[in-house]
Amino acid sequence: MARRNAHAGAHESEERWLLTYADMITLLMALFMVLFSISSVNISKYQTLQEALKAAFSGSVLPGGTSFEQTGNSPSSSHSPATAAEPTAIVPSTPTLGTNGQLNSSQQAALAAQHQQYQFEALKAQIDKYVATHGLSGSVKTSIDPNGLQIRILSDRVLFASGQANLQPAAAPLLSDIATLLRVVSKNPIVIQGYTDSIPTNSARFPSNWYLSTDRANAVLQFLLGRGVNPQRLGAEGYASLHPVASNATAAGRAQNRRVVIGIQRTAGAPQTQSTTTIQPGVAAANVP
Repeated sequence: MARRNAHAGAHESEERWLLTYADMITLLMALFMVLFSISSVNISKYQTLQEALKAAFSGSVLPGGTSFEQTGNSPSSSHSPATAAEPTAIVPSTPTLGTNGQLNSSQQAALAAQHQQYQFEALKAQIDKYVATHGLSGSVKTSIDPNGLQIRILSDRVLFASGQANLQPAAAPLLSDIATLLRVVSKNPIVIQGYTDSIPTNSARFPSNWYLSTDRANAVLQFLLGRGVNPQRLGAEGYASLHPVASNATAAGRAQNRRVVIGIQRTAGAPQTQSTTTIQPGVAAANVP
């Protein structure tokens, strides 16, 4: 009898490892379930974020109208400066998630920069369409550089009379629609730059080209303020005859140099594929607080 009990006890002790093994398998299964649950939540949150970004860049939540669809033949074509059409959203493909189901900081920065680039391209397309429709292709040019979206407007043909800093009535429709677009990109800083040619000016109001270029930039700034652009975003700078875009030796070149540039600045950095050319810093700045 004693031998039988001893044999049963030995058999039970030999199988005790099965209990430990079963406990370990149970714990591992619970761990994998928790990891899978965490990964699923993060991916779900990212997908929700992506949908929110798509909605934010779509016309369903942005203010706007149809003034860029209007037709015309010249700068004086009559139309009411209504609300401009919203840019069409272009959302890049979903980036690869990390092992923890989340984007790292560099991926997040790249995604933000790419979204901003697409938004600038959509705005540029809207402005170019307006310019072509209203016969302003020789007076208004747009470009995208590492600083942001630049809207260059020749002073003589659209904005100001010669040697003056008061906006002409013909400038109102164009600037009104630009103001609408500036409200669409509601967080980007806006820098307005005034330039002149190299011919000196010496009047009571404008003792030099520095005064003239700065006052012209401020005149555009005040117009945008009157159209609802947030003053916290605006700044005005006068460059006089610095940084010409054409030769001052000819009348045509000087006309190109007399210009105002409305720059919508980047907030998320330029995409890595963007050119690294930069605009030289200016002087005689007059910023709105």
